Order: sequence, then C-alpha cells, then structure tokens
Amino acid sequence: MITLTGDTANDLFLQACHAVRRDGATVSPRGMATTEILGAHLCLTNPRSRFVDVPPFRVINPAFAVAEALWILSGSDGPWIFQYNRALTRYTDDGRLQGAYGPRMRRWRGRIDQLDQVRRLLSRDPDSRQAVIQLFDPERDTRGHRDVPCTLGYRFFLREGRLHMHTTMRSMDLWLGFPYDIFAATLLQELLAGWLNVDLGEYHHHVDSLHLYEKHATGAADLPTLDVSPSPSMPPIDVAWDDLSGLLTEVIAGRTPDNGNEVWTMFAALMASYGTWSQGDRDQARMSAAATTGELGRALERWYVHLTSSPAVAANGERR
Repeated sequence: MITLTGDTANDLFLQACHAVRRDGATVSPRGMATTEILGAHLCLTNPRSRFVDVPPFRVINPAFAVAEALWILSGSDGPWIFQYNRALTRYTDDGRLQGAYGPRMRRWRGRIDQLDQVRRLLSRDPDSRQAVIQLFDPERDTRGHRDVPCTLGYRFFLREGRLHMHTTMRSMDLWLGFPYDIFAATLLQELLAGWLNVDLGEYHHHVDSLHLYEKHATGAADLPTLDVSPSPSMPPIDVAWDDLSGLLTEVIAGRTPDNGNEVWTMFAALMASYGTWSQGDRDQARMSAAATTGELGRALERWYVHLTSSPAVAANGERR
C-alpha cells in the first residue's frame, strides 16, 4: 500500500512511477508481464494542475484528453471518440465500448442522470455522505464484454466550503491511463464545484491495482526524479448547468463557444485542430495548434511531432 501526495499531476505521476518500479511485485494477468502495487492512494492538492506533460519522457495527446472528458460529460458512447484514439476500437462489441462511463453517469439504466442527482443532493444537503456516482454495473459487466470499466465510482464531499472528490478504480495502467483519468475526473470535480458555488478541494484517487506493463518499464525508468516542471494550473472553467449540454455540443464540434471562458475556447480549438489532422491536413492542424493559447496548445504541437516520429502510435493510438 502506498500513499502519495502531489501539488500537480506531473509530480504525482512521477512519484507513482518511481514507487511502482521500486516497490511493485511482478504479476502476469492475461499473460502480460506487469509490475504492480496493490493499494494506492494518490492525492492531488491542486486539481487544476491536471495535465501530465513530461517531455520528452512522457508526451500525451491533449486532444484525446479533452475529447474523452467531454465524451464522458456528455453521456456519450458514440464512436466519434475513435477519431482521437483508434486503439480503443480493439475493445468494442458491436462497434461500441460497452464500458463507456458517460451513459452510466448521465443515463444509468436509461433513466437516471447521476451527475444531476449529485448536484441536487449537495445543493440541498451540503454535508451529505451520499453523493455517489456508480459506474461498475454487475449486470452488464459480467457478460464477457471486451471493455469493462476500470473505474468503480466517484464520491464527492462538501466540507468547509470546498468540494473534495474521491475516485476508486479496480485497476489502472499508470503509464497510459493515469494522465487521461486524472484529467477527466478533476474536470468533473471543478464543474460540480462551480454548480454548487463552492471552492475546489482536494482530489483523491484510490487504485486497487496500480501497475506498469513491461513494455513501459524503460520509459518509466528514464523519468527524472528532480527538476521536473510542475503541471501549470489551468484557468478556472465554468458553465451554467442548464447550458452544459449545448456548450458540449459546440465544443465537441470544434466550434468556439460564446460564453467567453478561455478554457472552453481552448478545448474547442484542440478538437478542431485534431479533427483537421485526422482528415489528413497536417499543415493546417499544426498551424491551428500553434495558434491555440495555453499549455495544451503547446502540448498538441509536441504530440504532432511525436506522431510523425512514432509510426506505431500514429497508426494505432496509444491508450490501453
């Protein structure tokens, strides 16, 4: 069991990688050599510093980070997400990811918007201990689908004017999964804090099996231990609850929203740029990435360089 605390996602990611390499045990689920720690509690004290970016050691796709977060928030399980990461198609049944979080969060069993339920509950009872979003569904997830949710659920606690979030996962690939999981979860946390008109608290990530696959061992070993730039703290992001659905539609389409928030504008620019890249217009995609303000714009420029130098990633995507 390990407990780690970091002010930024970069700090937490590096601590966790070094801890798994140092203290992990070797196991081979499905025949894949893996170094694993059973029981990990990772605490991010500044959830706005959510973006893992440790070039040249670990470069991630910020357009996919944004796309997946919005895919979940919108309640979608649509195949448009594959444009941002083709590797996900390996886990589909009948063309869909059966473990997609979005429908479970926004339309549980086709009926319950759990996000709205949590928002309403904490609005009327701020001290509640029942603000839970459940993602794992035994009825669905024991049918042998290729995609079974790694995340079991989210819990939220409003204490002393700050919204704290706890996520529990049965399993997490530290190298490929952590950067994207923490981005999406803390974005959800910040939006909920805004709807409740409270400050952002700590983010707590509980993982049963925190692991590194053998194929990522060299990359993890090369990570520095000192002098790593902290993840920048992103500007505040907000949207009125009643406006969420329409805004997500606009941003997912790559259209600049009219609410004036710089983060949503940046997200739309990333989606538009990567859409252009996927359609084959690489020069235009690079130019639009260069014109995108903020740390995610620079990260997308690095990702395009990474794609052109890594044919396997360009062909297949990188997650999972």
